Amino acid sequence: MMNPRIRQNPFESYEDVASGFQDLLAPLTPFFAGKPGHLDLGTHGSVYLRQVREVEAFLRPLWGLGPFITQGSHELTASYLAGIIAGTDPESEAYWGDTVDFDQLFVEMASLSTFLLLNKEQTWDQLTQAQQDNLHAWLMQINDHRIPDNNWHFFRVLVNTAMKHMGRSYSTEMVDQDLAAIDRCYQGKGWYCDGVETQIDYYVSFAIHYYGLLYSTFEPADPRSEVIKERATEFAQTFKYWFAADGEAVAFGRSLTYRFAQVSFFSALVFANVEALPWGEIKGLISRHLHNWMQQDIFTADGLLSVGYHYQNLVMAEGYNAPGSPYWAFKSFVLLGVPKDHPYWQAEVLPLTVPKRRLPLPESKNYYAYNEDHSHLLMYPAGQYINYQSFASAKYSKFVYSSQFGNSVPKDHHWYYEGAYDNCLAVSEDDQDFRTKDLDASYEILADRVIHEWQPYRDVQIRSTIVPLEGCHVRVHEITNDRDLVVYEGGFSTPLEEKVLPQATGLTAEVVNLVGTSGIKGIYGFTEAGTVGPEPNTNLLYPLTVLPFAKASLAKGKHILVSLVTGLMPGETVEQPTVMVQGDQVTIHQGNQHVQVGK
Repeated sequence: MMNPRIRQNPFESYEDVASGFQDLLAPLTPFFAGKPGHLDLGTHGSVYLRQVREVEAFLRPLWGLGPFITQGSHELTASYLAGIIAGTDPESEAYWGDTVDFDQLFVEMASLSTFLLLNKEQTWDQLTQAQQDNLHAWLMQINDHRIPDNNWHFFRVLVNTAMKHMGRSYSTEMVDQDLAAIDRCYQGKGWYCDGVETQIDYYVSFAIHYYGLLYSTFEPADPRSEVIKERATEFAQTFKYWFAADGEAVAFGRSLTYRFAQVSFFSALVFANVEALPWGEIKGLISRHLHNWMQQDIFTADGLLSVGYHYQNLVMAEGYNAPGSPYWAFKSFVLLGVPKDHPYWQAEVLPLTVPKRRLPLPESKNYYAYNEDHSHLLMYPAGQYINYQSFASAKYSKFVYSSQFGNSVPKDHHWYYEGAYDNCLAVSEDDQDFRTKDLDASYEILADRVIHEWQPYRDVQIRSTIVPLEGCHVRVHEITNDRDLVVYEGGFSTPLEEKVLPQATGLTAEVVNLVGTSGIKGIYGFTEAGTVGPEPNTNLLYPLTVLPFAKASLAKGKHILVSLVTGLMPGETVEQPTVMVQGDQVTIHQGNQHVQVGK
């Protein structure tokens, strides 16, 4: 069971962070009574076999334990050494196994290698010659196999770097090859893609930059380490736009069950002694984020980190999310490897500072927008998608993602309510079997709008222009369709609360509750508006939601649809924009902002 004190932890001092780590690690202790080197934390499946799931669950907590024991001791260290010895011994019943191409075990080699690099005297030096030989041989398998062409290249870098520091054979050629592969992913302004240019998500922060900063710390003489630090410094200036003032990060992309790994990049900056932002600002980002996560329902009844996001949820999970996978979040505890006299620990917490409340950043394939007090963050992505992962359209290709309202994944696509199509234009032929935007055929991220060109069917072309405003945004869809269509425009999903009745009048639908105001207005081309209750457990933040929508039926031909979508924090108000449609042109006014859309 989780110690309830963790909800009050401010995660500001070294002692705060160490206490929080120990509270999170403690519920794992009873599971070490089983097979050495394995932890059996649950029964749900993954794309890799049960034995590998148990190895993952055993090794991932090392992301936190390794830094922790650099400045203290822990009772589980002996269990880890025993498990590592057994797991890498081919004659042991607990042997972790020989590896194959694209093996999940390569992922887990990264935490083990970092554990060795941080604590050579307490780990490697405690092993016999034969045990060292076994560990070296098991890790070196990674050099003999194929890996995905993405952040996985850093797993080989860390393994070979660890063996170099342990005084064993390693491959300089492999390190050079892998760092060159990572460099090819660079997009500019500190941003990388994760192997393919259509995927720019948290893997840029908690994988590519994170591992790079580790490497630069262990290999400071390598000239590439300075480039890594320079790019991380530039990245920090805009990656902070993924966080709201209270520490909540926007839910976007895959692997969100790793939760507070979202802030681990900033912990790695401190570990590498890179003051990319003032230490107090970095401290504010980390402490608020960790504290915010401890307020969510992220633990099982016995205190383990669950698969899910704000609550336990297998619906949104990827196939590689096993019971031990969430302990990737312990990457944020690299902070515990930072000496207690480091200026970070003495710094005063500073609030989030963003020079511009609206920031179009094509290098990250996103447009960022905050409300006035930075309590609500909106991200408008374009050109993003990923193949061969669950719910790719929902996780990468919606029109907007919100730190306050979250986003949803579908349970099915047959009926509209099953799809939980928040912030999508859901298109069908006969009011069933819906399609939404996936990868854009083309896109633009401009100073005042984001433009998507997409085709839900081969004979349907849609140009969607999204215009961010204060407290709302306007969507303009220019549609050419050679088949009859039924379309729904979805707003923000919001929690369904007792005694809060959704309101729908004419072409306007609105829900006001403790989370804020979610509303939609069909301005042009729509024929009705309403609300729908999506399937439970589809939204990443709230188990039960209601979704405002506007609807239209379109005969074959050319059409313009215009909607106004509102998402406000509690107590906020919005200046209603004026929107005029004249022929093919849409003119939008709000305050000093004037935008024209169309030919």
